[in-house]
Amino acid sequence: VQLQASGGGLVQPGGSLRLSCAASGFTLGDYAIGWFRQYPGKEREGISYAGTRGGFTYHADSVKGRFTISRDNAKNTVYLQMNVLKAEDTAVYYCAARRSDRDYFFSPRNYDYWGQGTLVTVSS
Repeated sequence: VQLQASGGGLVQPGGSLRLSCAASGFTLGDYAIGWFRQYPGKEREGISYAGTRGGFTYHADSVKGRFTISRDNAKNTVYLQMNVLKAEDTAVYYCAARRSDRDYFFSPRNYDYWGQGTLVTVSS
């Protein structure tokens, strides 16, 4: 069972990146997905969430209107499209999966599987 996050890199302010989170060993469509980011010395914060039912998605206020979470069940992959990137979006980004839709979805301890982080740097 593995989650593989990719797509990070260096981008200028105002630019876009798409992060991918590919699953192996389990069916990602059966799981709720969260994207988190972590600044140096800080705890991981939840930014985007896709539930298991009805296409529910949620984005934190800090990224709402700029980031979009989506699924491609055929590819067993979840994406995070990030637009209008700002310097304060610079962080290590993680994807995570959980079988249950219960409990607070931006609490890292409520997740079963984690991908490795991918670094996003927004700088001119």
